[in-house]
Amino acid sequence: MSANTEVYFYEMPATNICAAFLTNNNLTKEATVSWRGQDYYLPPHSISILPDCKTVVFNTQTIVAQHNSRNFVRSTVANNLKWMKYAEPIPSTLQVPVNNPTPLELYTLLKDTSDYAWYTTSLALNPQDLPRKASIQPVLRIASLGHALHLFVNGEYIGFGHGSHDEKSFVLEKPVHFKAGVNQITLLAMTLGLPDGGAYMEHRYAGPNLITVLGLNTGTLDITKNGWGHQVGLNGEKLQVFTEEGSKQVQWHKTKGAAQGLTWYETYFDAPEGNNPVAIRMTGMGKGMIWVNGKSIGRHWMSFLSPLGEPTQSEYHIPRSFIKPTQNLLVVLEEQPGKPKHIEILTVNRDTICSFITEYHPPTVKSWARQDSVLQPVLDVIRSSADIKCPNNKKVVAVEFASFGDPPAGLCGS
Repeated sequence: MSANTEVYFYEMPATNICAAFLTNNNLTKEATVSWRGQDYYLPPHSISILPDCKTVVFNTQTIVAQHNSRNFVRSTVANNLKWMKYAEPIPSTLQVPVNNPTPLELYTLLKDTSDYAWYTTSLALNPQDLPRKASIQPVLRIASLGHALHLFVNGEYIGFGHGSHDEKSFVLEKPVHFKAGVNQITLLAMTLGLPDGGAYMEHRYAGPNLITVLGLNTGTLDITKNGWGHQVGLNGEKLQVFTEEGSKQVQWHKTKGAAQGLTWYETYFDAPEGNNPVAIRMTGMGKGMIWVNGKSIGRHWMSFLSPLGEPTQSEYHIPRSFIKPTQNLLVVLEEQPGKPKHIEILTVNRDTICSFITEYHPPTVKSWARQDSVLQPVLDVIRSSADIKCPNNKKVVAVEFASFGDPPAGLCGS
């Protein structure tokens, strides 16, 4: 054969028993091999099986199989959503007084009781400390060991920073409008899960560990040892505002446009029509958590984008078992400024059934059977074919061809 093609065959002399395997080891180029007076087409990086050393009944790159495409359909009955909001209180050193010279390590502080912990400190500045031009603002720099962090100054949301799966640590730098007098600096640090394995897990740390202010007239100011207060958990978590009883413990207000970061939203929806699975599409939101009838369906993180600039996940599953026929309580904790009016309740189906076939695909392996040690066809006409059928007693109502040509193009559902 050639440098990239091989034939392995097993044959019993003086009998009809023979089996062969033709291989093409080239990862990108197809090949045609001639063996025992017959030509065989081999796609890139594939193996063809010849159970009688003559007939190709299977190739690893030309498997004809049914697959499907997931379709999201906006529910016609579940999207009459009237959103209300409750702003999570932003604490200062008045509510969370200083209890340690430096910020405490986050894992040890949380003890897995919450994802969130508040860090508070205050900074007194004289007019002489601040830049004289209004267009120039000092910069607050926070070096964190992970995983994510929100910054508030004097109760105003300033910004958000986070690490990655491979590099947990990060630096958040934001220009800040400080005032003359006492300024309240509040950090909301969070974990995004616990370490899942590896050595020296007891030496893994998270949370803010170096905080400095740059751009003051007096120079760079290190406030890491400024004295910090600590509080585990959010007020909404402690009151369980995501439950029917807990939601009555706070005052909800109508939503108008985008609210500031760290806001709770609630609404009610009826069960979507049919029996298909249910999902929620979090368009317009950033990062946070979702509850349905008091049960968590997990975190959402729409602002975490893929290299293509799209959210890594937009739809989140709501188990049907969580849903009542009517008046289902939906609560969203949104850490970043968000617009809940764009959120949608969806049903999910897999009604788009697809298959892929070319002239080079061998007939299905079920087209052949061995009788008296001889491989024989079991159909009158042996040819390449693709068979599709619908699940759950559904019917095929239309057949569409995505593409013809060499090579064909298109994806299932496109």
